[in-house]
Amino acid sequence: MAAPLTAEQLLTVLRAEGVHVVEHTNWRTHNRNHKGPWGPMNGVVIHHTAGRSSLGLCYEGTSDLPGPLCHTHLAKDGTATMLSAGRANHAGTFAKNAYDAVVAESSTHPRPDSAEPVDGNQHFYGLEIENMGNGKDPYPDVQYEAAVRWAAGLCRAHGWSANSVIGHKEGTRRKVDPSFDMAKFRRDVAARLKTQPGGTSSSSGSDKPVIDLSKLIAAAKSDPPKAGTPVSYAGTKTVEAALVTEGLLDKKYADGHFGELTRTAYAAWQRRCGWSGKAADGIPGKASLTKLGKRRGFDVKE
Repeated sequence: MAAPLTAEQLLTVLRAEGVHVVEHTNWRTHNRNHKGPWGPMNGVVIHHTAGRSSLGLCYEGTSDLPGPLCHTHLAKDGTATMLSAGRANHAGTFAKNAYDAVVAESSTHPRPDSAEPVDGNQHFYGLEIENMGNGKDPYPDVQYEAAVRWAAGLCRAHGWSANSVIGHKEGTRRKVDPSFDMAKFRRDVAARLKTQPGGTSSSSGSDKPVIDLSKLIAAAKSDPPKAGTPVSYAGTKTVEAALVTEGLLDKKYADGHFGELTRTAYAAWQRRCGWSGKAADGIPGKASLTKLGKRRGFDVKE
């Protein structure tokens, strides 16, 4: 009987596996434990969000399906934002034959029965990977690699094999996510488990987060007037961490929200790079962001 990992244990195992983890506000106590039991744990479920800019939705949920909608949200740049350390509304009900295959760590995952008597939210950790799920939206290498590492980290912590990893579409007939091949994904997780935590696996050639410049600029322009609202772009936390390391931002303000203090800190970085006036207004530009990334371990794409 596997007890759920605590919040601190989740952070430790995922970071040890090389996942770039950030913490959302109140994630340690943000859960649905009042609606049902949490644990014992049997495996992990992989999802895609079927939308963009989905971090806030995954944290808050909807009136019909309150959040959290997963334990971790995985952005395109590989940033894994922790949203819950307890029961989450991600799996719903599962078919018993699908559940039994995971418990038995079977290499065969059958088509789910139509009846769904198992409370999946009780027994599974959930990862929501940001992707439209339409077969046209790519999973960048850094994002896919982070998903593999996330699943492997939890399996390693519990002593599970890769066969404890299931796609949402493999637990119920109601869902089609994720939009990639789960058999291949399990093979990649299995390969990852054969390495030491934090080592290099074969599914991707890069461990660096990738910051989307256009999304970061949008956050810098839209976030400041909305203090306290959900994070609009998860990559902001990576940039804020770099600014903290540079001594330009107090660590307590590195919350993923590109507010006034983050803009002020970024403007200071721009001035440090030699820019002034409108070129140092706190709105990131490619040259200054690339320079920060080279110093602090992330890549930039436009």
